[in-house]
Amino acid sequence: MSEQVKQSENAFTVSALSALLTQALNEFFPQNVTLEAEISNFKTYPSGHWYFSLTDGDASLSAVMFKGANRLVRLIARDGLKVRVRCEVNFYPPNGRLQLIVKHMAEEGVGDQKAKLEALKAKLIAEGLTDIQCKQPLPAMPQCIGLITSPKGAVVRDMLTILNRRWPLACIRLYSAAVQGENASTELVSALKRATTERLAQVLIIGRGGGASEDLNAFNDEQLCRSVAACPIPIISAVGHETDSGLTDLVADLRAATPSQAAEIATPDLSEVFGRLTQLESRVLSRADILISLAQQRLELSVQRLSMKLSQRTNHSRDRLRQLERNLVPPSEYIRLKRHDVSHLQTRLSRAIDQEIKQITSILGHLTAQLDSLSPLATLSRGYGILLKGDTDSHRSIGSVDDVEEQSPLEIRLKDGTLNATIDQILKDPT
Repeated sequence: MSEQVKQSENAFTVSALSALLTQALNEFFPQNVTLEAEISNFKTYPSGHWYFSLTDGDASLSAVMFKGANRLVRLIARDGLKVRVRCEVNFYPPNGRLQLIVKHMAEEGVGDQKAKLEALKAKLIAEGLTDIQCKQPLPAMPQCIGLITSPKGAVVRDMLTILNRRWPLACIRLYSAAVQGENASTELVSALKRATTERLAQVLIIGRGGGASEDLNAFNDEQLCRSVAACPIPIISAVGHETDSGLTDLVADLRAATPSQAAEIATPDLSEVFGRLTQLESRVLSRADILISLAQQRLELSVQRLSMKLSQRTNHSRDRLRQLERNLVPPSEYIRLKRHDVSHLQTRLSRAIDQEIKQITSILGHLTAQLDSLSPLATLSRGYGILLKGDTDSHRSIGSVDDVEEQSPLEIRLKDGTLNATIDQILKDPT
C-alpha cells in the first residue's frame, strides 16, 4: 500500500520553500565566490546585460553580469574564453533558477573545451574533410528524405510539416537518435550507419534544435564528423539556431541555419514547381504557336511560288504548242513531201546499185582474167597435160618419178579430155 500524505502534516508553500532556499544559500555563501570556468552561450541583450553559462566541461551554471559591472571589464567576452570571476550565488524565486551574479571578470586564457574543439576543427580541416571539392550536390527532386534526429520535440514536427507542405511527393524516413547526453554521439553514428546501409534516402538531414553549448557537444564528436564526411548520401547539417553551430556543419555537404531551413533546402516547393511547369507549358505553347505561324507563312509562300512556277511553265508550254501548231504541215502535204523524198531516195538508190554492180562486175572480170592466167586449164590449152595417179583417190598428184611404180595406172588430163595409161618403164634422169 502506497504511503499517503497525512492531512495533519505541515505543508510548505512554494514561496516559503523558495525563501528557505534563498536563506540557506545566503547562509552557506555569505560572501562572493571566486570561480575559474569557461564561458559558453554568451549573449548580449539590448539592455547591455550579459547572459551566459560558466562551465568546466562536467557542470554548467547560468550567470548574468549586469551593465554596470561589465562596463568595467577589460576583455571581450565570448564563448570558449576561460575566465576568473567573482560572483554572488543567487536563487531567483520567480523562475526557480539558480543563477550566478558576476561582479568581476578577468581573462584566464582559452578554455579547455574551446581548445579541444579548435584542435579537432584544425585536424579535420588539415585532413581535407571540409574541402569544397568533397561536397556532394543535393538532388533536385528527392524521392526519399532521411531525418536523423530525436523523434520527440518540435524539431521533427516542424521539419515534417515543412517537408509535407513543400514536397509531399517524397517519402520520409526517420532514423531516431538522442541529440544530447552522453550516448547522443554514439546513437547519431548508429543512425547514420543505418541510413547509409539502407540507401533508401537520397538526402539526409542531421540536426537538432537550439540549446546551450554543452547540449550541442554530440555534434562536435570526432567519430560522428568522420562518419558524416564519409557518407555517400548528401547530408545537410542543421544544428541549433542561426547562432549555433557544430563541427558537423563543416564536414557536411551543406549547412542550414535551422532544421526548418534544412527542410526547405532539401526540397523544392511543389507550388513553385507547378508554377515553373505552367510557365514552361505557356512558353512551349507560345513557341509552338509562333513556329506554326511561321510554318504556315512559309507554306503559303511556297504554294505561291509553286503556283507562279506552274503558271510560267504552263504559259511556256502553251506558247511552244502554238509554235508547233504553226509549224505543223497538213497530213496530205506531209505525205506528198515524204513521197517525193521517197522517190528521190529510190532514184538515188537505183543509181547507186547500178554503179555498185558495174564496179563489182569490172572487178570480177579483172579477177577472172587473173584467175584464168593462173589456172592449170590455161596451161593445158597450150598443149600441156596433167599426170595423176589412177589407183588412189587421195594424193594423186605426181611430182617425181619416185612417186609412181612401173605397171601402175595413170590418168592424163588434157584440155579436151582424159587419157588412162599404164607405166611400162621408169627412166630417172641422172643427177
